[in-house]
Amino acid sequence: MAQNKSLSTQEVADILHVSKSTIYDLIRRGEIHSYKIGRKVRFTQDDVDAYIARSRHEHSTRPVKNIDTHSTLLTPERNEEPELIISGQDVVLDILANYLQQEGVNTARTYLNSFEGLLSLYQDNIQVAACHLFDGSDYNTSFVRSLMPGVTAVLVNVSYRTQGFYVQKGNPKGIKGWSDLGREDITVLNRRVGSSARILMDTQLKRLGIPASRVRGYDRIMKSHLTMAAAIAAGEADLAIGTERISRQIENLDFIPLLEERFDFVIKKERMETEAVRKLMKVLKDPAFAREIAHFSGNDYRDLGKIITEV
Repeated sequence: MAQNKSLSTQEVADILHVSKSTIYDLIRRGEIHSYKIGRKVRFTQDDVDAYIARSRHEHSTRPVKNIDTHSTLLTPERNEEPELIISGQDVVLDILANYLQQEGVNTARTYLNSFEGLLSLYQDNIQVAACHLFDGSDYNTSFVRSLMPGVTAVLVNVSYRTQGFYVQKGNPKGIKGWSDLGREDITVLNRRVGSSARILMDTQLKRLGIPASRVRGYDRIMKSHLTMAAAIAAGEADLAIGTERISRQIENLDFIPLLEERFDFVIKKERMETEAVRKLMKVLKDPAFAREIAHFSGNDYRDLGKIITEV
């Protein structure tokens, strides 16, 4: 099946050899990710691959706990508090959490964006924050200094990913780069405040001297890269910022690469010698883990597990 094709409920049921009602049950229980286009439920191949990867480990490890939070103040249940809470939205982090469970680390996941993750790390509510925030010249370091004042942190690389514009197939508006954000004939889609795509857009607008008020569609907020990409493909707007990998999952969409982003874990230095973090570093260097995540196209894992810098 084509990697860039969105999958229907029936197609996912056929892949997993289960009924459609079972798929709906998995959605309700939060065991498989999905998204909606109109009233139709759709899946990406990554959603299915991630569910399969998690299921492989369920027979030998307790399931990874998801912590649902609506702010940066996380309050895990105190009856069995996780040793390691990993924040971030990449599916690779779900697979990592399952590997850590196999290593005997009571691991939980929360799906905060990079900005919120750093705040929660500063507040000691999580232990690992995945971060990919661009300040116009570098990734992550300046945000760590600003949002975690007085705290020494270590940046450990997860991957590199290409960021750029989603545009309709054939690029009918002839969009080429950041300056096109200021065109009067261009309508954009945006992400919520604190998301990496929103910060990237704001950084580029400031660099170019383009007021946000001049950008058509700037206040139209989408919940995810997938929903933005699908809306662009459907002709609801002309461009949105996102990662290359997502563009491969949606039909009738082109991608204009603009820069390579660095996706890092941020960990307080004082925690680097704890047993849980030592096991995390061990998993990042595990060839079996590297092989399992390698099929998620669009990510470059050349520095996986490498300490990038100390901030």
